[in-house]
Amino acid sequence: MARSVAETDWQRIVILYEALGRLTPSPVIELNRAVAVAMATGPAEGLELVDAISSRGELTGSHLLPAIRGEMLTRLGRRDEARSAFLQAVELCRNAAERAALERKIDGVSQP
Repeated sequence: MARSVAETDWQRIVILYEALGRLTPSPVIELNRAVAVAMATGPAEGLELVDAISSRGELTGSHLLPAIRGEMLTRLGRRDEARSAFLQAVELCRNAAERAALERKIDGVSQP
């Protein structure tokens, strides 16, 4: 039986990503950990981690970092910043289906 997002043990997932990051350090693993932190403790803490990855210049060519940043900003109610992050993600995204999903997110944060 599948668990809902609310039933997921996000704190355990954070711990697992921390362990994985020690074994094979990677900005992608750090980004995934940031998502888990946001789910476990809230988007503000996750956003701090995402911004730290960004400030180091890691994943600059990837649409994943601004897309995840946009998600966290949306959850924080910072719609204008979220829109900017999603626009950046669209510019970097090379996959048509993912780009379309990002464009829908832009529309969603643009609605009052």
